[in-house]
Amino acid sequence: MRALVQTVSRASVTVDDEVIGKIEDGLLVLVGVTHDDTPAKAAELARKTWELRVLDDRSAADLGAPLLVISQFTLYGDARKGRRPSWIAAAPAETAEPLIDEYVTALRARGATVETGRFRAHMLVESVNVGPCTVLLEL
Repeated sequence: MRALVQTVSRASVTVDDEVIGKIEDGLLVLVGVTHDDTPAKAAELARKTWELRVLDDRSAADLGAPLLVISQFTLYGDARKGRRPSWIAAAPAETAEPLIDEYVTALRARGATVETGRFRAHMLVESVNVGPCTVLLEL
């Protein structure tokens, strides 16, 4: 699993002209799943995300900062050859969706306030990055 974590002053996700998730002063987290990922990896990635010290050297856990989690299969895109990325390393939706749900559940179990996008939907994601600070977590 991969998580691209960005510090934001605000972020939102819109589907069909409806804002379905919105946060302020927290973390925007884009999460990708590959073929051999497991619920244990999802739980560990949630722990690492929640405890990551990127908010003025404090973690979201320290501050109670909210998270906006967006499923992002393109984190496993491979554009090393040619001009068209390959998506072979990305897990199929049937595998990825339950692991994204597991990741969100694990964050909430740790006390996180989590907003989410909608799996398989065309989402418009807006963010105002702070710093900017962007960190890639990978298991």
